[in-house]
Amino acid sequence: MAQIFPRSANALAKTILVLVPVIVGGLLSILLNINRLDYVSKVNIPLDQPVPFSHKHHVTGMGIDCRYCHTTVETSAFAGIPPTETCMSCHSQIWTEAPILEPVRASFRDETAIQWTRVHDLPDFVYFDHSIHVSKGIGCQSCHGQVDQMPLMWKANTLNMEWCLDCHRAPENHIRPRAEVFNMLWKPPPDHDGRELVAKYKVQTAQLTDCSICHR
Repeated sequence: MAQIFPRSANALAKTILVLVPVIVGGLLSILLNINRLDYVSKVNIPLDQPVPFSHKHHVTGMGIDCRYCHTTVETSAFAGIPPTETCMSCHSQIWTEAPILEPVRASFRDETAIQWTRVHDLPDFVYFDHSIHVSKGIGCQSCHGQVDQMPLMWKANTLNMEWCLDCHRAPENHIRPRAEVFNMLWKPPPDHDGRELVAKYKVQTAQLTDCSICHR
């Protein structure tokens, strides 16, 4: 009986057996790691805004504290987006005719909120509470980066789960005195011992990696 398949079919079959797992594994690796790419996570990429607000100018140049605009950061999960009235408390007196600020003036005149583009936008299945992080001594800079040096706002960290877990597994590496939470220039002194602050602020380290902490 004549052979159905030529001898070369053996080599082809072996090649397929090797290539299929490699291709499937490669595709799975890409799918699992694609969110780590800066292009996907939008790390270090300024997003278009209706008004090109400069944190560098307002924080470093004018010395405005984070809490002046983000009024609920110490008391609720959401840090708060400043209403137009907050902007106009200054800009009704200065830069009153600047074309770049016309969207702010229009928002104030028409009593319509400015539609800012969210820079730090977590998925709906993730729960994050600003107030608990602030009360436990985690500075704005730890998550948002050197905001006081950003002429336009961008995301400094991926906010992926593995990034969050790095801090939750070792909060002593990130914790600071509560009085320095909003100080963008704070650096840990040589005698800084984060473990002392973890104990002082009663950080429940045993619970920080529990799924229910972030997924509720």
